[in-house]
Amino acid sequence: MTTLSNSSWRLIEPSFFLIGIPGLEESQHWIALLLCVLYLLALLGNVTVLFTIWTDPSLHQPMYLFLAMLSGTDLVLASSTAPKTLAVLLVHAHEIGYTVCLIQMFFIHAFSSMESGVLVAMALDRYVAICHPLHHSTILHPRVIGRIGMAVLVRGILLLLPFPILLRRLVFCQATIIGHAYCEHMAVVKLSCSDSTVNRAYGLAVALLVVGLDVLAIGVSYALILQAVLKVPGGEARLKAFSTCGSHICVILVFYVPGMFSFLTHRFGRQVPHHVHVLLATLYLLVPPALNPLVYGVKTQQIRQRVLRVFDIKGQI
Repeated sequence: MTTLSNSSWRLIEPSFFLIGIPGLEESQHWIALLLCVLYLLALLGNVTVLFTIWTDPSLHQPMYLFLAMLSGTDLVLASSTAPKTLAVLLVHAHEIGYTVCLIQMFFIHAFSSMESGVLVAMALDRYVAICHPLHHSTILHPRVIGRIGMAVLVRGILLLLPFPILLRRLVFCQATIIGHAYCEHMAVVKLSCSDSTVNRAYGLAVALLVVGLDVLAIGVSYALILQAVLKVPGGEARLKAFSTCGSHICVILVFYVPGMFSFLTHRFGRQVPHHVHVLLATLYLLVPPALNPLVYGVKTQQIRQRVLRVFDIKGQI
């Protein structure tokens, strides 16, 4: 089998071939339609949330500033995945340059990590709002929120930057066919003809570190919230306290449940058909960005009223 060393790989700079969703070729146009709708929802919803928070000073509060971070992250995540995936499925633009593939991979995985970090920050905000309501604005003032956002950004970059760097060290076979609709890290690693133990180990370590620590932090936050709420006298007060967490819990479930399923089936679920894994992995990157604005728009009264007021003004004009 012919292989490409590091030096010849950089000189030739060949393209990868993205299959799309193998096994569902006859249905790919319908799948593309679904993905297109999800992408448009993600664009419209998240831009609306960002515009609403940006233009309304009354929404410049910790909860909404973290929501703005989540919307910005979702925009990048969806836009890193959808355009190329749709091009593969609709117009059969299967080729993707090696460097472009690594860039796409970095953005997808880095911003997935950032989204997880933002969800932790939102859980912290709910904890402070419910358990320390009198000190909410002093604990989470804009400077602290900015530092949290910067920490989430830096963590995502530092943890995921080794992905493309380590891939540059591998020797690849000429059969550079990726059985995915986008450049997924493990799908690219599996193309290597050389020892990829370091890449696999680092990828697993990052996934366990990010998801493990973030889920633990969210779990601790909500355990403390539950403990505080159960001490509140009166069922109506408890219900009001729980309702403030409802949208965040929905977003957490939408993000982590399909993500964990995709991760586990990719590494251990050999009984799961490959096309099922590829489809779920693709939906995992587009469903949360599409649903998050809807969840917060329905659950958050201020945003819903502000959006309706903006559209009402436009209608009068």
